Amino acid sequence: MKAVLITGCSSGYGLETARHFHAQGWTVIATMRNPREGLLPKSDRLRVLPLDVTRSESIAAVLEASGPIDALVNNAGIGVVGAFEATPMSHVRKVFETNTFGVMAMTQAIIPQFRARRSGVVVNVTSSVTLAAMPLAAAYTASKQAIEGFTGSLSHELGHFGVRAKLVEPGYGPTTRFAQNTNVRIEDLIPEAYAAFAAPIFEAFAKPAMVTKETDVAEAVWQAVNDVSGQLRFPAGPDAIALAQALPG
Repeated sequence: MKAVLITGCSSGYGLETARHFHAQGWTVIATMRNPREGLLPKSDRLRVLPLDVTRSESIAAVLEASGPIDALVNNAGIGVVGAFEATPMSHVRKVFETNTFGVMAMTQAIIPQFRARRSGVVVNVTSSVTLAAMPLAAAYTASKQAIEGFTGSLSHELGHFGVRAKLVEPGYGPTTRFAQNTNVRIEDLIPEAYAAFAAPIFEAFAKPAMVTKETDVAEAVWQAVNDVSGQLRFPAGPDAIALAQALPG
């Protein structure tokens, strides 16, 4: 029976992905900063473990407790929306600690067991902001773009050992807790000078033409984990798919 470790399972994409893999018969190690009861079904194939991807000791503890796994899904992340000028650098660093360095740290920690077995797959969840430049998301985009380049390069070096690296790129999901994992309010990141610029953007966010559902992302992660074709990127949701199809080449 195959096992998957998924980060950031307290809500949204991570929670739905954990449910999906469990329904497909996998053993699931669902991790979150502060584990809560009742989010996932009770099962001998499902464990909920605490994990802070910004702390090396937490990563080591969860991997020791998990035992051998076949797939790592790096989903944990925090968002930031607002004018870059008004975004404190302390918060930019916080975003990178989770979205970028946390992903890298988890990946580096799992590679030895994958390499030794010459099998395994790392799936990194980024965002459709990597597919097209979007306003008021400069810091967030940078943190996710870094993982796009990281994963592309990693897929080559790990491929030598039979280990795969993949990207899942979700579109806009207004039901997800994109900016709730932070103590910085959106209102504080829109100075008066940016108000006229930001207003129509937030209006568009409020009434999107297409949205990405949690189930779209869970299915894309499932496809990425099981793909052996060499495909690197898996856009998730109708809006992300449309953006990916519009890219040149």
